[in-house]
This record gives sequence, C-alpha cells and structure tokens, in this order.
Amino acid sequence: MNNVIVVASGKGGTGKSTVCICLSVALVRQGKKVLLIDSDCGMRGLDIMLDIEQDILFDASDAVCGNCTVGEAVYKSKNNDNLYLMAAPFDAENELSPAVFRQLVDSVKNNFDYVIIDSPAGIGSGLVTAASPADSALIVTNAEPTSVRGGVKVRKRLESLGVSHMRLVINRFDKRVFKKLGFYADLDAVIDAAQTQLIAVVPFDINISVVMQRGAAGVESGASFSPFDRLAKRVEGQPCPLVLRGML
Repeated sequence: MNNVIVVASGKGGTGKSTVCICLSVALVRQGKKVLLIDSDCGMRGLDIMLDIEQDILFDASDAVCGNCTVGEAVYKSKNNDNLYLMAAPFDAENELSPAVFRQLVDSVKNNFDYVIIDSPAGIGSGLVTAASPADSALIVTNAEPTSVRGGVKVRKRLESLGVSHMRLVINRFDKRVFKKLGFYADLDAVIDAAQTQLIAVVPFDINISVVMQRGAAGVESGASFSPFDRLAKRVEGQPCPLVLRGML
C-alpha cells in the first residue's frame, strides 16, 4: 500500500480507531516512522488511547489557521519511538475542508514513512475530508451484515472520491459467535459480501480493548497484538498468512 492510508468504516463500533493505533505501533516495530492523524472532528479519541490527552495544546485546525506551526500540532507518543499524532479539532464546527486537509497532509507526509488517517465512521463529509489526501484505504468491518453493508457503502464512496486501492480488515472476529449467528457460511462469504479484497482478520480479544482504554498501546503487547504485526507486514508488501490455523 502507499504511504497515506485512510482507515474507514461504515458504522461506528467496528474498532476502527484501535486498528489505526495497533497498525501504527506494529509499523513502528518494523522500523517505520508513522504519523497518525485523527480526523474525527468533535469526537477525537486517539489522544486518549495514546495517553497524551493532557499534552495536546494544538490540533489540525490550529495548524491551518496559523495559531501554531504544523510541527507544533504534531505530538510524539510517550510509549512508542517514531510514532506521532496530530489531533482532530475538539469542536465539530472546526472540521477542515478536503482541499485544506489535503494541503496539510501533503506538507508533512514526506517526513514519515506512513501517514495513517483515522476517518469518522460513515460516508459523510468527514470521510470526504479524511480520504482527500489518501493513496489507499483500509475498510474495517465486523463479520455481521449491518457492518458489512456499511463497508460496501464506504467502498463505493471511496471509489467515487478516486481512492482505488482498498483492502478489507475483518475486526473483532469471534469464531463461536460467528457460527452461532449463522449469517455467513464462512469468511469467504463475508469477503464476497464486502466486495473488497481481504488483508487481515483480527480475532476478538478483550485484552486489546483494555490496553487501548488504558492508553498503553506499545507498552503492553504479546499474542493479542500479533494480528496487527501480520497486517503491518502485508501493508509493507511482505508475504504473510491472512488467517492463522485454528482461527476458523
């Protein structure tokens, strides 16, 4: 994938922001320098999940309005060398236009190996802005019909915006619940319904949610986060299995 990646979902609650952070941490572990940009204006949360909420003085809107330099709106993760965050505006009315956001990202992207943009859920103006500078996209869904349908709508919206390179992340996959629900025969049926090529399956693991809410991404690791290491390798173009034995 190219180096400016928008991460999107049709519905809230898919774990999209968790995917953004865990993928970024995994890329840093592979020696990459990563900038996370939270573009969920009015509902930002990456600063909490990275435990730098109290450090944020300036956000993306401050940088473009001249209240600070662009560099002053970029904050280093306390726990992860080479991981940085630009926060979304705290107030929704300060949402950036697509043209302004694209200029902002273009001004910083050459300083990083990857820019990961956390888009607000849905297909509205927030997605349009978040996708404006993106070379490629990750669409995050859960293995259930409402989430998959939302993912299809996101795919079509991204296509209309000129984003052609898209991959699917099936997040919070629980084999027992999946089989009990019985909506799909198998994961291949989910992929077919999502109309997007699969790049990763992340099993449900309560430990991931706990670490995110504690702001301990990159501090606490282990087997729970190995799916994101595989995702990072595939983003890098390295051969790596999509699904581990026993997941299905």
